[in-house]
Amino acid sequence: MKKLFLIISCCILTANTFAQNIVTETEAGDSETAMSQTPIAIIPEPVSLMKKAGSFTLPENVIIQALKGADLKQSIDFLSNRITVATGKFVSTLNNATHPTIKLILNSQVDPQLGTEGYKLNVNPTQIVITANKPAGIFYGAQSLIQLFPAEIESKELVNNVKWKLPCVDVVDYPKLGWRGLMFDVARHFFTKEEVKHFIDDMVRYKFNLLHLHLADDEGWRIEIKGLPKLTEVGAWSVKKTGTFGDFVPPSADEPRTYGGFYTQEDIKELVQYAQERFVNILPEIDVPGHSLAVIASYPELSCTPEAVNYKVRSGEKIMDWSRGAPPIALVDNTLCPANEKVYSFLDTVITQIAQLFPFEYIHMGGDEASHNFWEKNEQVKQLMLREGLKTIPQVQAYFEKRVEQIVVAKGKKFMGWDEILDGGISPTAAVMSWRGMKYGIQAANDKHNVVMSPTEFAYLDYMQADVSTEPKVYASLRLNKVYQFNPVPAGVNAQYIIGGQANLWTEQVYNFRQVEYMVWPRAFAISESIWSPIEKKNWTNFVDRTEQHFKRLDLAEVKYSPAIYDPIITVKRSADKQLLIELTPEVDNLEIYYSFDNSIPDRFYPKYTSALQVPKDASLLKIITYRGKQPIGRLISVSVADLQKRSR
Repeated sequence: MKKLFLIISCCILTANTFAQNIVTETEAGDSETAMSQTPIAIIPEPVSLMKKAGSFTLPENVIIQALKGADLKQSIDFLSNRITVATGKFVSTLNNATHPTIKLILNSQVDPQLGTEGYKLNVNPTQIVITANKPAGIFYGAQSLIQLFPAEIESKELVNNVKWKLPCVDVVDYPKLGWRGLMFDVARHFFTKEEVKHFIDDMVRYKFNLLHLHLADDEGWRIEIKGLPKLTEVGAWSVKKTGTFGDFVPPSADEPRTYGGFYTQEDIKELVQYAQERFVNILPEIDVPGHSLAVIASYPELSCTPEAVNYKVRSGEKIMDWSRGAPPIALVDNTLCPANEKVYSFLDTVITQIAQLFPFEYIHMGGDEASHNFWEKNEQVKQLMLREGLKTIPQVQAYFEKRVEQIVVAKGKKFMGWDEILDGGISPTAAVMSWRGMKYGIQAANDKHNVVMSPTEFAYLDYMQADVSTEPKVYASLRLNKVYQFNPVPAGVNAQYIIGGQANLWTEQVYNFRQVEYMVWPRAFAISESIWSPIEKKNWTNFVDRTEQHFKRLDLAEVKYSPAIYDPIITVKRSADKQLLIELTPEVDNLEIYYSFDNSIPDRFYPKYTSALQVPKDASLLKIITYRGKQPIGRLISVSVADLQKRSR
């Protein structure tokens, strides 16, 4: 009886074990199938990525192996934090481990292919290895590694029921350009030290390495300068306004000037160190001679205009007339006086301290959009022109720029300005940031000036990224598809002088950090790929697929972004008989557009857009929504017919 029971038990046990093995093998097979179907979505696109068979499963105890004292602390901390928080796995670091999970290796012999920022990333079923010549390469390899994890790795809290598997790959990667920048305007609205750190954390995820801080403008002076206390006592503060910047009524004398702020020199040192630890340089910009109302409100003796004693820091009221184009007609004189020696003494003090605080080799001194109408009628300027043999006002600004460059060079730094510094002639050593189009950068590079390309038509992140009915109104639009067309090294340029590319976020209409994120992402994905990846690797359809994968990551990371790629482009035309015609063009594939003119909210059971729409005679409102399959994916857009009529004029 006992033997029979034992035989039956063994049979049951064998059957259960066999069943478990089948389940385990099935699960493994399903997992491998799922892994093979999971798209690899690294942004920016690597130089070379080869997907291999199999997958890597993260163990319960993760061991990171790296040589002690090899300057890899930031990469180790980054990986440890990301893995621990989201997965709950235990992460430790050892110099020599028998079976390390992740190996970080600095090459003992330089791999010339990788340069200073390149890396190789190998994921196989038992181990992950990142190799590089320099610590920066290891750091960028770690960014790509995290992008291979399931999207839940971006979570700020523990995520359960996730299979922490990575596809097996071999990646070889290195940047196209050494200067990969984002400009953050902290002058129009002040952003705190912690918000700037957050900005740095977000940008390094996509391998940007240059933070351009716009520190001074008409709306605020944002950095402490010893010996010039009024710059921050007066120049850092304005009247808080809410609404559309540029359309505000001038503040009354009794409104409190409590809106703003500045960074102490200790704050700046902390930010510089924080950035350097993440392989980011900070380029400081002090914009002169224009955009200087905050300076003049603090020290009116630096103006050519006696009425400057009554000037205040701008709070968003109109101060320029752009109706005749550039340069604008100034309603108040927001320029430093080029004929006043006190200006150069002031700038010597400022630049001396800026040079000491920022270790980066360049200082950006602005030079853009300087209005000339006050200079044209000023006796001091006329005398300067006579004395120096200057024939035109652009030559007056060129005189100013060259003197400022001499100060910058005397502090052991290199001078950079916006491309307006080309207009009156510049010194051979000046570097140019080309914003008014590619042509100025091409011209400067061909004249052997170092150039950073940041043209408005591709790289201005303050521009609207969808229809004006959905965005804070700005004077121009820039859709993601257009950004992706950015080529910072165009045909016909002397490529050795293109040192980099960047995108610029001006913040006139950006009042808080959530809106900063919304304006930057996903357009900065396209910029990162334009300045990192080989041009032959760029593919719009593939980029959109990867961008959508990263939307999931940004959601989990609680980073705001624009969903504008799901909004159709609205084009208004007139037919031969003057009838209004509305064309709706999707920016990405596989979208269907539904609409209504009857004031109700459309869904996929409403009329589907197939060709240009004629507006019904008495309709007052067009509503649009996009679907992918049965799911709404775009925002509900409402545009009045009156607005559409205006667009057709």
